[in-house]
Amino acid sequence: MSKKYHIVTYGCQMNVHESEKMAGIFHRMGYEETNKKEEADIILFNTCCIRENAENHAFGNIGALKKLKKQKPELIIAVGGCMTQEKGKPEILKQKFPFIDVIFGTLNLEELEALIKRKQSQKKRVIEVREKEGEIVEFPDAYRTSYPNAWVNIMYGCNNFCSYCIVPYVRGRERSRKAENIVAEVEKLVKEGYREITLLGQNVNSYGNDGNTDGVNFAKLLDMVASVEGDFRVRFMTSHPKDFNEEVVKVMQKHRKICRLVHLPVQSGSNSVLKEMNRRYTREKYLSEVKMLRSYFPEAELTTDIIVGFPAETEEDYLQTEALVKEVDFASAFTFVYSKRQGTKAAEMQNQIPEEIQKDRIQRLVELVNSQTRKKSEKYLGKEVEVLCEDFDEKKGYYLGRDEFGRMGYFKSESDLIGKFVTLKITNANGISLYGEIISVR
Repeated sequence: MSKKYHIVTYGCQMNVHESEKMAGIFHRMGYEETNKKEEADIILFNTCCIRENAENHAFGNIGALKKLKKQKPELIIAVGGCMTQEKGKPEILKQKFPFIDVIFGTLNLEELEALIKRKQSQKKRVIEVREKEGEIVEFPDAYRTSYPNAWVNIMYGCNNFCSYCIVPYVRGRERSRKAENIVAEVEKLVKEGYREITLLGQNVNSYGNDGNTDGVNFAKLLDMVASVEGDFRVRFMTSHPKDFNEEVVKVMQKHRKICRLVHLPVQSGSNSVLKEMNRRYTREKYLSEVKMLRSYFPEAELTTDIIVGFPAETEEDYLQTEALVKEVDFASAFTFVYSKRQGTKAAEMQNQIPEEIQKDRIQRLVELVNSQTRKKSEKYLGKEVEVLCEDFDEKKGYYLGRDEFGRMGYFKSESDLIGKFVTLKITNANGISLYGEIISVR
């Protein structure tokens, strides 16, 4: 019988794709995937540390394996990802969970196979967390799990050092992949039938700033990717407002396969808070970029990230965020209460906001965002919308897929349409979800 692995992933799309890379390593080693922890010979946790809740979930789920490890002493439990790269966390994991076998970080993911084999050849645990980023390692055999969507890293790391963010400390400095390697990966994915390509980076707009791309910046790379032959969509994330520019928008105008949706995290509508966050743009600059984008595409939509309850945020600061949300009219927003991260500048700031004020502000913001989202959904009624079918909901009995603006559409079909572009006539809008009837398929 073949051996089996099980991966538990926390966090962002970057982590999801890195789990695909690690799954590729396991398949190369002769392991097969299982959804049941009890069947696994290796259980791997790919962790996140962007917020405290993510760490707590990981700790809880790792601790729950103590009993299984006693029942299966040969089971290998490995922990990697952002949390293990955080200063002091490997030691905490080592002390708190003596049954963990392998601990590694984000900067030595490519060593996973060697670390597993080391553990298999010896009794003692293996802890190997590289402190400094090295050369970019390509992963041509990632085991992708998100068909018909595919994630493609264009760069790693972050140089921005926002005062609340742990990412630069656990992901290292910015490093760009070679443009020819990215384009070759996209060409391969399109030939394999993937219909949506998402270019990933902590700040895609600073692609090439490290001098590793022979003069190719993000706009040029986006043009090269969108020029690949085939019927597919292109997305990119995340854009940073300090770097997002008209050159990128002109490339979007050139290629219809690039979605008219931009994820542009604003974080706050208050200039004083943005300054304390070290975001390096103002409210006015952000709004000017939105205006520029919509001057090219009046139909363009934006999604964003917003943090409330940042240290010293006043009620007036919060109300400025509400006003910006109303003015931009986001398609959707990921809203968060500020979470103190040890090792960041914001964690040491005075005037931390009391929890009850944070909760009040997040509730008000979520209500505002949801009301805007519902109104946008209502505008879809009676219209024709093209979605990329990506899954089947067995409980509801509906196929589902997103349009280019990220809105989810549900529909009935007698045949399997996963991986097809489906044009729907929208008959019902329920909150953030759309329901429609098939008009055409391609």
